[in-house]
Amino acid sequence: MNWTPNRRMAVIAVVAFALDQLTKYLALQYLGPVQGGASREHTVIDGFFKLVLWGNTGAAWSMFHDSNEALAIVSLVALLALFIWRHKFDTSTWIGQLSLGLIFGGIVGNLFDRLDPHRAQVIDFLRFYLRKRSGEEMGFPAFNIADSAICVGVGLLILLSWKRDAELKNSQKPEAAVSSQ
Repeated sequence: MNWTPNRRMAVIAVVAFALDQLTKYLALQYLGPVQGGASREHTVIDGFFKLVLWGNTGAAWSMFHDSNEALAIVSLVALLALFIWRHKFDTSTWIGQLSLGLIFGGIVGNLFDRLDPHRAQVIDFLRFYLRKRSGEEMGFPAFNIADSAICVGVGLLILLSWKRDAELKNSQKPEAAVSSQ
């Protein structure tokens, strides 16, 4: 099989999407369906990690709550733009292909949740937190595999950008002056 950059990105995207949907399905089976905004949870490591079941109609950290349709459109536009301009990224390297594949798969995973008439919201189920002395929890908002794929993909793109900038900077340094003897 000829593994072109586009084929690698597609396979990575499909794997990220499939893992996202499988884990959301398992979370729904284990914790029950999300109904009426009710949240369910199961403590895995007390004071550190829980499986939760939160329906999110907003974006990251529930910003733009109840904007599911608008965020679905934004996701579609972002997906299309990234696909059209993917050649602007370092897709010649395996890391560049991995990063865009993860981003594509993550966007499609959350978009699928938004467009699914039975869900109409993104399912978040992983939550890391700490418990204050008062007993109150403080922690990172719940997230899912699609969110993780997007964040890791963007992080890899940033690292590739820094690497490319450093290489460009080093290639533009003037040659060391040859000292005359």
